[in-house]
Amino acid sequence: MKRNLVIALTVFCAITQTNGLDLYGVYDSKAPQGCIEANLQKEVSLPDLMQVAICNNPALSAEYMLLKSKEAALGASKGQYLPNVTLTGQGTLQENKIEHVDGTTRNEPYSATASAQWLIYDFGGRSSQIGQNKAILSATNYSYNAALQELILKVNNAYLSTLSAKASLDSYKESNKTYQRAYQESKKRYDLGMVTLVDKLQAKTSYEQSQLQVVKAENALRQAQGNLATLLNLNPSTEIKLSAIKDDGKITKLQAGDEIQKLMQEALTSRPELKAGESSVLASKESIGYARTGALPSLSAIANGTYGDNWKHSNPYNLNGEVGLKLSWPLFSGMSTMYQIDQAKFLYEQSQKNLDNQKNAVLNEVWSYYQNYQTGVKAYEISKQILATAEENSRVAFRYYEVGKVDILNLLTANAQLAEAKQGVVNAFYGLLMDKAQLYRAVGRLEK
Repeated sequence: MKRNLVIALTVFCAITQTNGLDLYGVYDSKAPQGCIEANLQKEVSLPDLMQVAICNNPALSAEYMLLKSKEAALGASKGQYLPNVTLTGQGTLQENKIEHVDGTTRNEPYSATASAQWLIYDFGGRSSQIGQNKAILSATNYSYNAALQELILKVNNAYLSTLSAKASLDSYKESNKTYQRAYQESKKRYDLGMVTLVDKLQAKTSYEQSQLQVVKAENALRQAQGNLATLLNLNPSTEIKLSAIKDDGKITKLQAGDEIQKLMQEALTSRPELKAGESSVLASKESIGYARTGALPSLSAIANGTYGDNWKHSNPYNLNGEVGLKLSWPLFSGMSTMYQIDQAKFLYEQSQKNLDNQKNAVLNEVWSYYQNYQTGVKAYEISKQILATAEENSRVAFRYYEVGKVDILNLLTANAQLAEAKQGVVNAFYGLLMDKAQLYRAVGRLEK
């Protein structure tokens, strides 16, 4: 009965140590919830793309596993407040033969030993280690949030890049039709003997060059689609139907009251990277206290019990036990403890300097992206004005060419300016949306 009880207790202890029993409740973080499957048979919105990426992106999943490992490290440090119990067993077969004596003697002894040690007081060493692990866990949690924001930004930009590539392709196809029209008109006028062969060849060259631009634009679209699919952990060859974006007059604007000084101040309190840095400073501070306990005594309660039996009726079993207190004081360790304390202090100061440097970098990011956004707003407005002028110039140049008032070079120049203006509007619009998203990422918001 006693033997069965010991076996059952041993098995229970082994199971609790290997099956991830969360005795201290450290596993607080949860995997992304509300995951959806991307329905590629219909148009996919940006929020759906973000949700799919959050659930499926391998890089973000790796960050989440790192977060769970830090939670486990915190649980391991809390386990130091409970006693350590060790059970050992030994069984042997002994045969003895004595010279000039016939036969041998055999013994089959076995023994079991159980020992327990409970650290009672260590001048704050365990609490410092737990505090350090809590701070590290907090830093890892903020780093995970930063990775989440970075992924959302990447998906947003990949989404905009794909739409921009699609719009560019449409623009190049329209320009190709314009060049084709000019080529057909020059060919007709050449057949009538109204222009030289040079006009026809120049128009044909521009038309063929526009066809080449269409081919390049098709490749750019495929590349953008592949990048987006990869972020969703899909095969790069997967075609994704995206819902289009239209300029409603609001989509390119910042939220009310988002002035530069307010955004910079918000970044200092919202950026997860800075919060992670603050947690790292706290972890470094806790490590100083933990290093100091290396030179201080510790007091533990100990208990040992031994059971032995050699299976001989003439020698019955023996049972021994002891309990007591154990004082451990490292009086001299070759000055290593002193250097470990100094090392912890230097790392603490380094973490403070790194945080200050990180704050300056964040402020510079917000400032730079705000200026980029403001420039993007002006560039978008000017590009629309240029497009309107280029469209009118192209219409006038074609009518004049029809009646012979201008040569082919004037018409081709007007067409080239129109094609460039169309691309300018596409690049300015989607570039402005990316500047806006990058600005909010620098501030620490999740807005797209």
